[in-house]
Amino acid sequence: MTPFELVEPRTLHEAVGLLDAEDPAVRPIAGGTALMQMMKTGVFKPTRLVSLRAVEDKFSRIEADTGGGLRIGALTPLSVLERSADVRSRAPALPGALLTLSNVRVRNVATLGGHLAHADPHMDLPPLLMAMGARITVAGPAGSRTMPVDELFAGYYETSLARNELIAEVTIPPQADRRSAYMKCTTRSADDWPALGVAVSLQTDGRTVKAADVVISAATEKPTRLAAVQKILSGARLDQTTLHRAGDAAMVDAQTIDDVRGSAAYKRELVRVYVMRAVQQAVGNGAGRG
Repeated sequence: MTPFELVEPRTLHEAVGLLDAEDPAVRPIAGGTALMQMMKTGVFKPTRLVSLRAVEDKFSRIEADTGGGLRIGALTPLSVLERSADVRSRAPALPGALLTLSNVRVRNVATLGGHLAHADPHMDLPPLLMAMGARITVAGPAGSRTMPVDELFAGYYETSLARNELIAEVTIPPQADRRSAYMKCTTRSADDWPALGVAVSLQTDGRTVKAADVVISAATEKPTRLAAVQKILSGARLDQTTLHRAGDAAMVDAQTIDDVRGSAAYKRELVRVYVMRAVQQAVGNGAGRG
């Protein structure tokens, strides 16, 4: 690796000030699980890294609010998220998804904010957080702003963040009246990058769907909400006819891509099958359970 400057600010505000909106060679580093690999292979050669490990503890905490939602600091390690009693009781689809997210060594180091900001479309949590209606708080030179997780991803490894902005917090609204599920299809081990990830969150009244959120990832350039599928499911009774209509619409709606994990055509078929399976799994879960 080429030499670079390493700075370790004590506050998030100070960290933002050490970033450079005009210089792509200046980057923040939290867990560094992806960034260090990029540096070792020469894909990324930094001039300065802004370490976030010493900023305020509040950005590494999980807080359950009185209304049933969650506030998760962006520097919370994924393994902490996986083991949190509050997360398990309020949004158990998340720890369920984390069980096959890479391996425990990575989860012990990788942070939620870094996981999102890396914008690799094969990440497991972005589609699930989108389906659950999560929002992020972004810190920048002019202050903070909030936006849905949907608006974070701009393309393949691209986000809507400026180079001198940082994800500070992720908030998840109450999930008590929703049934959620995340499923992924891998071509190798269960914890490998998926060829397809499908997240479903349903608000139901018996077998009738009142509202539906369906998001796919890995097979597309960025996590993608399937609006046509959501329209079919919303207001419908969940039977085999509805499931097949949803699966067929998903296959048409999904703009899949070719890569080493399969052709675009193969992934469209995966989308059709796994959307049906994920909806069935969500229906079988208890309210808000994954």
